[in-house]
Amino acid sequence: MITIKDVARVAGVSTSTVSRVVRKQGKVGKTCRAKVQKVIDELGYRPNINAQALVSKKSNSLGVVIPKVSMPFFGTLACGAEEATIENNFRVLISNAHGSEQAELDAIDSLLQHRCGAIVFHSMHCSDDTLCELAEKIPGLVFINRLIPKMAHRCVWLDNNMGAQEAAKHLISNDHKNIAVISRKDVNPDAQIRLDGFRTALNNAGLPFDNELIGFGTTADMDGGKEAVSELLDSGKKFTAILSYNDNMAIGVVHELDSRGIRVPEDISVIGFDDLLISVACIPELTTMHYPVREMAHYAANLAIELADNESSSGKTHLFMPHFIERDSVNRYSA
Repeated sequence: MITIKDVARVAGVSTSTVSRVVRKQGKVGKTCRAKVQKVIDELGYRPNINAQALVSKKSNSLGVVIPKVSMPFFGTLACGAEEATIENNFRVLISNAHGSEQAELDAIDSLLQHRCGAIVFHSMHCSDDTLCELAEKIPGLVFINRLIPKMAHRCVWLDNNMGAQEAAKHLISNDHKNIAVISRKDVNPDAQIRLDGFRTALNNAGLPFDNELIGFGTTADMDGGKEAVSELLDSGKKFTAILSYNDNMAIGVVHELDSRGIRVPEDISVIGFDDLLISVACIPELTTMHYPVREMAHYAANLAIELADNESSSGKTHLFMPHFIERDSVNRYSA
């Protein structure tokens, strides 16, 4: 096995210099760094992560806490974080924390026991106060898809309000006035923020907001989409377009409409949110809002690693914007 001493001997430098090049920290001249890196590549040297952890009392590991890695959205998030760990010579430890605040806190505790100084946390159940308390204790803790004003420098978040406005404006520009919304029943900040954005778009267009045109699904997946649109259809309320909480629910909507002989987009237009791969696998391909979750996770992972190394991020803005993706599930309304 190639050791750090072997690299140092061949490169003609000290082991501490090799260590600084591997960790991408400390002062090393450009020429010297390139020379050492060339030797590392030629010899195929791989640092011993466990040995580094014993010396530094923390591991070169990034922890990622997400609700459910099997869900495409969170799987994409995990991939983005992993890309950043490869660039930083870190490894990634992923923890599922589905269903409760305690599950999320247990996941954080487990990562700390594995000496994770850098953690990206997607919390759906912890309060802002609880998260602030955690941040006080964990310098490298970063929150993704969550804005906590007191901890804004630790938050990487999306402008969900603007995304919903853009989606609604597209429907309005296609002459839709009776627009239904498919959302989720559980208390979720994103769902409420997107609903607020929808209201704003209607208000700006001089259109009324009808609470009876909101359908709720028990889950934020295809089954939840079917459930929510069934409720709306059975109510007898008339609508020509649907703005869905996410792509999975939107595809459930398309399936339910099709089962009832209602065509998309000829009879009812549908817009999703997220731009997951599944959005181009359905027929028709889904018009949606692109959620840059992979890029956000990559950014959040780098930020967590920086903070864990005591590098300040004060004054930085960590807001990402969604953008509109036009495909085939929206038609102009004609009476």
